[in-house]
Amino acid sequence: MILELKKTEFHKCKDLLYAQGQLEPKAVVEGVNPGRIFVDDIVSPASGLIWLGNNDGFFFIGNERNEVFNSELNLFIDTLIIPEARKVGLTCFEGIGNHNKWDETILKVFENRNLGSWNQRVYTLQKNDYIGNCELTIQEDYNIVKISETLFENSDKSIKNIKFLHSKILEVWSSPERFFSKGIGYSVIYKNKIVSICFSGFVVDNFHCIDIETLEEYQGKKLAQKGALTFVEDCLRNNFIPYWDCMESNKPSIAVAEKLGFRKVFNYIGYEFMFE
Repeated sequence: MILELKKTEFHKCKDLLYAQGQLEPKAVVEGVNPGRIFVDDIVSPASGLIWLGNNDGFFFIGNERNEVFNSELNLFIDTLIIPEARKVGLTCFEGIGNHNKWDETILKVFENRNLGSWNQRVYTLQKNDYIGNCELTIQEDYNIVKISETLFENSDKSIKNIKFLHSKILEVWSSPERFFSKGIGYSVIYKNKIVSICFSGFVVDNFHCIDIETLEEYQGKKLAQKGALTFVEDCLRNNFIPYWDCMESNKPSIAVAEKLGFRKVFNYIGYEFMFE
């Protein structure tokens, strides 16, 4: 039977994590970012499934050849995961292996579903690799502002769409206080409106996973690039390592990362199927 761990028990999964794997499952297991963990054995888990707190996918961790766990996955997803996922507006299951040996297992376990896939790239930036001569200029009426508690609280009501910032931070972090104690971020503001943000989505040790979003009507103005550049420079000043995870098909995102000096450290495959 697949059972859910209490948050106080997440530490039992530390040994199941692949050291060179993605940042997100590590952040959940270490209790930095919110999420849920389901395992084959409460006392001594060998395999598990992590549901990210921002509902942005599931990570398979541990032993990919655990037949007892694998044989129960489809029923578990149908009876527990899908009903709960529908409640938060999800229409599909997105699953990722914490190491590439899970790929074969995922294909086998879900062979009777209409399984699709996509490719991801992960980049990191070391201080010595940073290309600091790519200063970007944006129009004068756009201002880069650090995401501070004062900005977040917006007591003077100066930011008209503060809910945009609130929703992005609280999508990934359990509270504003948690974000301000662990992460950093920057907003691009135009006429009392936040139009682009770049912030630490997940954090493990000194690695900061970059989360960027620009309002659709303001895209194409290099605002995200400027926000990312400012974020990266802040990271490097504080000896943080920026971590950039993007779809292989997202050529503009890859171009920005490589222009700044990010180096690809690994690829992985994501899988998805629609709920019936």
